[in-house]
Amino acid sequence: MKDIKAQAIKQKHRIGFLSLLIFAAGATSLLSIQGQSQQQAQEQTQAQTQTQALSSLPLEDLQLFSEVFGRIKSEYVDEVDDATLLRDAIQGMLAGLDPHSMFLEPKDFEQIKIAADGKFGGLGIEVTMEDGLIKVVTPIDGTPAFDAGVKPGDLILMIDDVSVHGLSLKDVVDKMRGEPGSKIKLTIFRESVNDRLDIKLVRALIKINSVRGEILEDGFGYVRLSSFQSGTAQSLRLKIKQLNELSKGGLNGLVLDLRNNPGGVFMGAVQVSDMFIVEGEIVSTRGRTTTPGQSFVARPDDVIDDAPMVVLVNGGSASASEIVAGALQDHQRAIIMGTKTFGKGSVQTVIPMNNGGALKLTTARYYTPSNRSIQAKGVVPDITVEQADFSADDPRDGGGTTPRKGDDCMDAGGRATQDAKAEVELSLEQKSRATQDAKADDEAIQDKEKRISESDLAGHLENGESEDDPEDEEKIQLSERTKKDRQLREALNMLKGMSLVKRRAQAIGG
Repeated sequence: MKDIKAQAIKQKHRIGFLSLLIFAAGATSLLSIQGQSQQQAQEQTQAQTQTQALSSLPLEDLQLFSEVFGRIKSEYVDEVDDATLLRDAIQGMLAGLDPHSMFLEPKDFEQIKIAADGKFGGLGIEVTMEDGLIKVVTPIDGTPAFDAGVKPGDLILMIDDVSVHGLSLKDVVDKMRGEPGSKIKLTIFRESVNDRLDIKLVRALIKINSVRGEILEDGFGYVRLSSFQSGTAQSLRLKIKQLNELSKGGLNGLVLDLRNNPGGVFMGAVQVSDMFIVEGEIVSTRGRTTTPGQSFVARPDDVIDDAPMVVLVNGGSASASEIVAGALQDHQRAIIMGTKTFGKGSVQTVIPMNNGGALKLTTARYYTPSNRSIQAKGVVPDITVEQADFSADDPRDGGGTTPRKGDDCMDAGGRATQDAKAEVELSLEQKSRATQDAKADDEAIQDKEKRISESDLAGHLENGESEDDPEDEEKIQLSERTKKDRQLREALNMLKGMSLVKRRAQAIGG
């Protein structure tokens, strides 16, 4: 009995020491800043904010924390070391804020820095947590996830036949990472088929070329940005220069494709926007600290000389992509076409910690030039164009996946997954109708292309003038890319119309 009492007293003193340690750590950090020079005003401001936070710490809640900590240490079925408990407490505290705030261990922090330069290991898939479910924002072009048919909006239920229900976003990401060449199986729920799918992938070293482009038709360029990295703006400038040289008279219009672009480096989005906007604000950020929000302003330079632009977006366009789309839309510099974007309008600051890790913390919301916050709302396109699904064999439509019938998705996600499935079923009819309408339009276009004309008739009367102009043939031929991509085809038609109107206006004015 004496031993038990002694242990209880020792535990009580230990808990009291833990509470004291919490205050001491904060006070020590403050003192180290207060003794520094006036040149470090920003650090002092942060210290004052921390002082205010410490002075308002709820003692009862801290005592509750200490009590829970002590109970776990003394009564939990397995022994857990202090470091693990405190680290889990930190993760839980951040997880309660929003899906994007988290603590990064040193190895994870290193991977974040590597990814910003466009190279990391894994599947090449951007995910988020929504109502306790792991949701795919988008797969990245040319990665194992993209090639295997993972699509935006997929819900990840299991990894290697083990449920992810109850895991944090970081834990799920860690499970998807691994040595290049190692195999992994994802079990997902996809609303378009209203069923589970098993997708087998092989991990790889992900090297992202964030900029690709081509000439759709003479004078009309197409550039796809798959993500925003530190060098994206420079690569885009070079690509546009190449397209200008490939066009006989330079570019008369440009399609900027931001579909399924999950974002990336904030300044990459600012720099890309600045390439097409000649004056005014691009984006501003506002938090709740005493430091004023930042505003980023365009410089007088348009890399395509005010040629018409169409920007393609969809539900996989997030964060930095939405900064670009919102800025170009507000300045009326481009037509935004496609479907509503993801709606991530927050800024995360990565703050290095003393242990080599980092705190990834949501510190501000960003606002478009017209003072719009797109957080949880997204950018609504000027012209809505749904994308039609053409073939089950197309890897972007689920090719290479194996459907699993039945209602057994409950074991992977519990009640939350069942609720998600119910919501999916409610919207399936409406989305299916939109897809059928879009597909009917595309089939009508293809049927029209197959119709015969006067020149197909045997013994038709010749024109009597010169032979057919090859350029006329090029104008009526659809490229392979535009045949398969309804949204891109609509964007190209829009560009042609805008370019024609501009040329005629110049002719009348000149």
